[in-house]
Amino acid sequence: MSELDPALLRTPLFDLHNKLGARMVPFAGYAMPVQYPSGIKSEHLHCRQNAGLFDVSHMGQVVISGEGATAALERLLPADLDALKINQQCYSFLTNPEGGIIDDLIITRWAQDRYFIVINASRKPEDLLQLREGLPQSLEINELDSQALIAIQGPNAVSVIEKHWPEAEEVRFMNGIHVRYGETTLFLTRSGYTGEDGYELSIPADLAEEIAENLLNDEALEPIGLGARDSLRLEAGLCLYGHDLDEQITPVEAGLSWAISASRRPGGTKAGGFTGAEKIMRQLQKGTEKIRVGLDIEGRAPIREGAQIVDIEGKNIGIVTSGGFGPSVEKPVAMAYVKSSFASNGTEVSALVRDKPRPAKTCKLPFIKPGYFRG
Repeated sequence: MSELDPALLRTPLFDLHNKLGARMVPFAGYAMPVQYPSGIKSEHLHCRQNAGLFDVSHMGQVVISGEGATAALERLLPADLDALKINQQCYSFLTNPEGGIIDDLIITRWAQDRYFIVINASRKPEDLLQLREGLPQSLEINELDSQALIAIQGPNAVSVIEKHWPEAEEVRFMNGIHVRYGETTLFLTRSGYTGEDGYELSIPADLAEEIAENLLNDEALEPIGLGARDSLRLEAGLCLYGHDLDEQITPVEAGLSWAISASRRPGGTKAGGFTGAEKIMRQLQKGTEKIRVGLDIEGRAPIREGAQIVDIEGKNIGIVTSGGFGPSVEKPVAMAYVKSSFASNGTEVSALVRDKPRPAKTCKLPFIKPGYFRG
């Protein structure tokens, strides 16, 4: 830790990471574990085949509450929050007037007009500014600074969690439940960022290390760092803000139109009405100039972010935004934005690596079959 800036924030699991032998790196203003002694590939495969524990306490946790919160939030998000049941969640976005994505987030309905939102660590200031400026002053915006957040991911996540909270077994994907730990109430959701079945657990900071250690006593569970978290989400075709998403990219261009509720689309019962709706609605109807795709790459060497994509004539048609090697699929995996006319599956393209073309084909995402539990 000596080589890291002492001004970096620490999550409640900082001491545990060091005890477990993690290599710590700066990430989004925090000191975070990039890997443990077993290494990134081993951690990645263990999560895919068994179960892994991730510290995601750097993420922001916010509660919005007050009369009219549902309608007010729908003016900022392209989601039909009225359609959510209590403790059901959805993936959505905060968008700017040009339709660009300020942040992607998960929002859970805790009560009629009370919502729990998980936002990206790097976007906390921008998100909170958007919420405070865009919501009525009558609503309460409470940032949960004293909460940790851990994720248990993998096909055996349920067997780990049910030993502590048996009721969690019946929770479906993108739903949550309040559970007890002694005298304390925790919030557990069946969600995650790996493409696998799993849970995320919001915990008071002073209990985080105790609970994490109790969970890690299960031989099925191993700690997983940021390195494997990135390769897992990439194989699952999931976007990383600041790489695959930013304020110049719209949800439609990102291939995330599915996350715009049907009622908020053209012809829907609550069409539009959110920030940036004019451009997004136009794109939903008429298409976009570029779109996010997967790349099926020849050879074994990965193609990294920033590589230019060219057509068979060598003309520039796009750029790689995420790339690496996928340990589960045993080949390079990448996502890129290309001109829409080149986005059809199987289109032959090349990625320029040190000015040399690497053959590839556009392909559907994700690269692995998701293991989400839908009941």
